[in-house]
Amino acid sequence: MILSSKKLILPNPAEALSGRETAMPVTNKHFVTGNPVAPPFPDYLQQALFGLGCFWGAERKFWQHTGVFSTAVGYSGGYTPNPTYEEVCSGLTGHSEVVKVIYDPALTSYDELLRLFWTSHNPTQGMRQGNDIGTQYRSGIYTYTPEQLDEALESKHHYQHQLTRAGFNQITTEIMPASAFYYAEDYHQQYLAKEPMGYCGLGGLDIAFD
Repeated sequence: MILSSKKLILPNPAEALSGRETAMPVTNKHFVTGNPVAPPFPDYLQQALFGLGCFWGAERKFWQHTGVFSTAVGYSGGYTPNPTYEEVCSGLTGHSEVVKVIYDPALTSYDELLRLFWTSHNPTQGMRQGNDIGTQYRSGIYTYTPEQLDEALESKHHYQHQLTRAGFNQITTEIMPASAFYYAEDYHQQYLAKEPMGYCGLGGLDIAFD
């Protein structure tokens, strides 16, 4: 298989697809939890945003975690407003496939979500995750508060120490304040609950966080 190098290089804003003003319509009811997937959410809840490669398996990891109220898959980190899945796969939006996690801080913590993030995928692969190759599959943590940013950076430093001791390469995960989150098409939402035999190439490195 011949891969275009363009799919492994993020576009600059001038190269990015123009997108559209209309948001992607989604069913505002989580297929598993029954809770809303779009705001407004109850005030006591908090949000987090992660990219772990293909968002089907990544979303399942988080909706199964205790204290998670709701999840949704979408696109973030790039330039194109309200992109389609096909546009994201072209490598010309700059977006990665991401999971938005709405959680109850009384039942779980951002630190626990970070631990799940690091141990659920391979954060050393750059613009790919396993057999999924392209800029949309890069590893990323996109933060909503200065506190989340500090925790994310600290967790990266800690997990890098664990990986280095085990002989793995440097972490390539991008960590930055969150930009706009665009919902993916409705059929992508909670895909592996709707299609239990669906594809999931997500896999960690079997290296404990602690």
